[in-house]
Amino acid sequence: MRIRILVLLARGELHGQALAEKLGISPPTVTHHAAKLREASLINQRREKNTIYFSLNEYFLKQDAKAIVELIFKEPNLEKNPQRAEKDEKLRKAVLNSFFSEDGKLISIPSQLKKKLIVLEQLAATLEMGRKYTEREINEFIKAYHEDFATIRREFIMHHYMYREKEVYERNPVEMWAKWGEL
Repeated sequence: MRIRILVLLARGELHGQALAEKLGISPPTVTHHAAKLREASLINQRREKNTIYFSLNEYFLKQDAKAIVELIFKEPNLEKNPQRAEKDEKLRKAVLNSFFSEDGKLISIPSQLKKKLIVLEQLAATLEMGRKYTEREINEFIKAYHEDFATIRREFIMHHYMYREKEVYERNPVEMWAKWGEL
């Protein structure tokens, strides 16, 4: 959860309520994690009236945590032109038509990374943000689409669609998902 907060703060300062909404957690939970991050000198906080704003402590991160900085400051591809966006949408639709049957079942798991990410994104988008899934629940969710639930569950974690802690699974914010359009 704390890494997820750092990734979101890399895009700019946010107040606690905004972080809670993006992560699907309660404001007191944000406050708890923020206190731990502040103790580790990873974030700063400032108060403006009754609102507390959080931001990254970039100096510390850049000086002492190069590997974390590379992960957190990975910039999304913001300069997508309209032709590229149209081409990407056509590819997305073609992949979904090829790999999903008419009844919504996944025919097979694509081996090509870009196509696999399109399929995983489609599946992950139907998960509830903020809901905690047991391993059994996430397996049943996946089985509704494809029999190889173990592979898809592992791919969800590897490509940051989901977060797992002690056999409890949560959907990550969309900003953290692997971006197939950047491949």
